[in-house]
Amino acid sequence: MKKILVTGGAGMIGSNLVKRLSEHDVEVFVVDNLWRGKMEYLYDDSGKPVIPLNTHFFNCDLLNAGVCDELVEKVDYVIHLADIVAGIDYVFSHQGLLFRQNIMINSNIIDSVRRAKNHPKGFIYVGTACSFPLSRQNSLDQAPLREDELYPAMPESAYGWSKLMGQYETELLEKETGIPTCTLMFHNVYGSPCDFGERSQVIPALIRKAINYPGEAFNVWGSGEQGRAFIHVDDAVNALMLSLEKGWGHGVMQIGPDICTSIREIAELVVKVSGKNIEIFYDTTKPEGDKARSADFSKAKEILGWEPEMTLEKGIRKQYEWIQKQMGK
Repeated sequence: MKKILVTGGAGMIGSNLVKRLSEHDVEVFVVDNLWRGKMEYLYDDSGKPVIPLNTHFFNCDLLNAGVCDELVEKVDYVIHLADIVAGIDYVFSHQGLLFRQNIMINSNIIDSVRRAKNHPKGFIYVGTACSFPLSRQNSLDQAPLREDELYPAMPESAYGWSKLMGQYETELLEKETGIPTCTLMFHNVYGSPCDFGERSQVIPALIRKAINYPGEAFNVWGSGEQGRAFIHVDDAVNALMLSLEKGWGHGVMQIGPDICTSIREIAELVVKVSGKNIEIFYDTTKPEGDKARSADFSKAKEILGWEPEMTLEKGIRKQYEWIQKQMGK
């Protein structure tokens, strides 16, 4: 039986990954401080745990050095998902905090792996497309990003910088210890379970506003022209599962579609799914982040056999139904 440690295992991506791993002959060790993750994300719709007896939960804060030392000694693989991130307002209002805490979180878990007497067989680091240079994301007319464009580095946000530093330290880990690593750079992951409150990211925030409308105005931050490569959480988990099989030693791989979808299109799709006659207001006084990005995922397709499967409309419809149920509306 494989033993796998998943940091951030009670978050949106982590909880879906843990459930998928539990379907296989795997003993899973979940670490999460529940800052954004929730224990109920690991439960089914009836409120019962869906994780089997061979899954273990540890409420640990990776800001504390060495907190995972004993766990790392026990496992075959480490999948590092944990980080501090939220919607664009939170990210740009807490840049120093985000940078410092993510640097510490990444460095502490990587150091535990580095110092382990019984080295894990592999370490998967999950990075972000926010780490790409701003110069490749500051125009609405951009070709899909390629992995070889990461340097010279110039991310727009402290979040992007912090995740890039974790990516660099992962490379050092492999060079220094010989432990095989795999780095997946996720684009904008959406799906359920998720945070749909004030710290939420764009799709769940717009879904919440649509469900509450007209009690809550359907305000979209920015012009709506800015775009992202949206990837459903099921596709993200597929990439992680494939990486456990054949992702080792290939460096960085992007996980996201080669299509850039504007926030305007997302807003209009959410309105369509809601079935309501909603007036959309674009608040150009609010930040909108990078102008546009999408992924050249040819490397992931070649090495992992991965490509996105979930259509945007189907994925948003699924997330809308989940959030609506959580809100009791």
